[in-house]
Amino acid sequence: MKKELAKTYNPKDIEGKLYQKWLDKKYFRATVDRSKKPFTIVIPPPNITGQLHMGHALDNTLQDILIRFKRMQGYNALWQPGTDHASIATEVKIIEQLKEEGIEKQDLGREGFLERAWQWKEEYGGRIISQLKKLGSSCDWDRERFTMDDGCNHAVNKVFVKLYNEGYIYKGSKIINWCPVCHTSISDAEVEHEEREGHFWHIKYPIAGEDGYVEIATTRPETMLGDTAVAVHPDDERYQHLIGKNVILPIVNKEIPVIADTYVDKEFGTGVVKITPAHDPNDFEVGLRHKLPEINIMNDDASINENGGKFAGMDRYEARKAIVKELQDLGLLIKVENHIHNVGTHDRCNTTVEPLIKPQWFVKMDELIKPAIEAVKSGEIEIIPERFEKIYFNWTNNIRDWCISRQLWWGHRIPAYYCDGCGEIIVSEEEPSRCPKCESSNLRQDEDTLDTWFSSALWPFSTLGWPDNTEDLDYFYPTDVLVTGYDIIFFWVIRMVFSGYAHMGKKPFSKVLIHGLVRDSQGRKMSKSLGNGIDPLEVIDKYGADALRFTLITGNAPGNDMRFYWERVEASRNFANKVWNASRFIMMNLEKADLSTTIDEKLLTQAERWIISKANTLVKEVTDNLDTFEIGIAAQKIYDFIWEEFCDWYIEMVKPRLYNDEDDTKLSALWTLQHVLTTSLKLLHPYMPFVTEEIFCTLQEMTGLKEGESIMISSWPVYNPDWEFIRDTESIELIKEAVKGIRNVRSQMNVPPSRKAKVVVVSDNERIREIFTESKVFFATLGSASEVIVDKDKTGVSDDAVSTVIQGAVIYIPFEDLVDIDKEIERLNKEKDRLEKELKRVNGMLANPNFISKAPESKIAEERAKLDKYTDMMNQVLDRLKSLNR
Repeated sequence: MKKELAKTYNPKDIEGKLYQKWLDKKYFRATVDRSKKPFTIVIPPPNITGQLHMGHALDNTLQDILIRFKRMQGYNALWQPGTDHASIATEVKIIEQLKEEGIEKQDLGREGFLERAWQWKEEYGGRIISQLKKLGSSCDWDRERFTMDDGCNHAVNKVFVKLYNEGYIYKGSKIINWCPVCHTSISDAEVEHEEREGHFWHIKYPIAGEDGYVEIATTRPETMLGDTAVAVHPDDERYQHLIGKNVILPIVNKEIPVIADTYVDKEFGTGVVKITPAHDPNDFEVGLRHKLPEINIMNDDASINENGGKFAGMDRYEARKAIVKELQDLGLLIKVENHIHNVGTHDRCNTTVEPLIKPQWFVKMDELIKPAIEAVKSGEIEIIPERFEKIYFNWTNNIRDWCISRQLWWGHRIPAYYCDGCGEIIVSEEEPSRCPKCESSNLRQDEDTLDTWFSSALWPFSTLGWPDNTEDLDYFYPTDVLVTGYDIIFFWVIRMVFSGYAHMGKKPFSKVLIHGLVRDSQGRKMSKSLGNGIDPLEVIDKYGADALRFTLITGNAPGNDMRFYWERVEASRNFANKVWNASRFIMMNLEKADLSTTIDEKLLTQAERWIISKANTLVKEVTDNLDTFEIGIAAQKIYDFIWEEFCDWYIEMVKPRLYNDEDDTKLSALWTLQHVLTTSLKLLHPYMPFVTEEIFCTLQEMTGLKEGESIMISSWPVYNPDWEFIRDTESIELIKEAVKGIRNVRSQMNVPPSRKAKVVVVSDNERIREIFTESKVFFATLGSASEVIVDKDKTGVSDDAVSTVIQGAVIYIPFEDLVDIDKEIERLNKEKDRLEKELKRVNGMLANPNFISKAPESKIAEERAKLDKYTDMMNQVLDRLKSLNR
């Protein structure tokens, strides 16, 4: 018994079993094969704390579409998967878990905590991978990597030691982002800036030795305890006399200098700013330029330290209130203004981040970044869409040294060792047994771990075996495309680029495809705080993975945000149903057909030539779109072709022939149905892998045609220039125009679909009469005609016949018992008004000397053709009105 499609499409019945089949058959597996060209994508590794969200779903759907497309094109396609240890995120989760058990992190000690962390990784680390599989992701799971596996750990240590020995890594005190709750430095990527209501406190700083003061405005009055200068712009005439003098720092009662620096904006506020080098990154740079002291007034928990005098021990916000009150009591508080400003918070614990000077490990970036800048400037690496180059260069051109150390236990521990005997620092891949300087064995390793981005910056080559010279690395590197959201372009993409050049001497990838965010239906970013997040797994459970994938891609242009609507998911599910039902209908008719015989091209009717030509053009356009990453545009073209051209038009055209065993063109119709369905499924497969696989495999088994045991390893359709049947395409488009006209007339007159009526096609053009004569069979079906008559004049057409005008012909429908003559006259008058407007516009353009002299010849010819067309149609409408009025 041959396999059949189920009567109704149910994703739950097929998705799980098909994915397991793909895994069992190793279809995702990519091994070195020098006879094939490689195509490689590395997955942006999701965190092991992660739960699949809509951003993941979009990002991975885009990657899967590209990898499935290239795999079918014959490339040796590798999608390299893996997960990220996510040091801070994971440590926060584990600490929360421990607290529920009444255990503090310090109680376990470092080794005990790490043991617990690895248990977490084993228990939860694979959760998001299983969810990606539900989405249909065709990664080579046999190659799955983890940023803290032995290979990646080896790569990280190798890079650290290499960069240290080359002078790029150093330890020093600089200002960094500090989380007072997590007690660690954090990267810019982990700082979320959110608008908050705050205040501007305007404070008097008295001028030393003189009457008068300068007015300072600040949003953080507690930091004044660490002020070491006030600054004005060197060209600000208002304050020239003060440059080089001192002001008295209120409350602290010490003199600090007035300096001139172009950092100050003359137009903002009072034009005078307080400089606190230890607590503001811009002030830190000013301080370096003017050799100012750096006074840290905060402890690690953001309480005031001993440098804060009588405020020592207070929480930062408690100290703020006390300082403001004292300023008020001293008469030094001028005013307080409401002010909305951006506040940096740690994305893991929502704590306000403090800029603090801390001894940390840094990567010196001024030289390392140069190849990354040149690569994009020269086009060696292409950013898509191009507008994101501006953001890329804004970051690279304003690069600061990268703080790579974190005060955490979970992560790559810094391979630096301190000799307690002589203070020597030893940086080594392997733990040293003795100090090379004093021979002491009293060594201790640096307590800090590396920034998570330090390991993920190596991802494109560490996952392929670097630092070993593996065959995989030689064959699959550089990779081809990196797909990522614009929200991490700075923090990951750029670090991978300079790391690729620094350690491989090559770019890590050729193209960077940047996508936007998935927002809710109101355009808001999905977040826990808003409670507007939508779980992709919930969507998959309700509508299937194919529907979710297609929804995320349709209407999506590179770099643009998209809004998520449940209605769109339903529409995608309905599209899958449409494909399923059309396929079932075709298969029912193919059951007894012998498709192994060669089809005589002479038996291909206009309809076959039209749909084959349309499908052929679609192959070319979709392939071109995917090659240029216009993935959403390609999806819409596939959708429009399958739903409208194939299902709503061609299948309906051939139905009469399918039911007539005597028709000698029946076999060519069946062959065309099978051919176009197969082509359509292949084009759709990267977007909707599950439904296309089930239909394709069923079709193959049923027909005995062997195009492969799976659609994902079948060949991608190729454009055939011999199949551009332009003449037949134009013929069918004329038939479609006539059918649409008939349906429109019937709809306006509320004629029930079941009611058949004679249709008379009148044209003095022999070619047009020939087209309708050859198409009588399906034209009758599509036009709800009881009979189709084709004639060169309207002799015999009743005066009360309803008409629709197409180019070169008039279609008459004698509805004597149904037609309301007054309504028909009203309809024709509306058509007359429309044509009058079109004629007025065309005549106006052709009478305009500027248009005639400046427009291209092709445009002028186009407008003249429109004039002929509208004039012809107007004459026919006027004739019809005259007839009806008579």
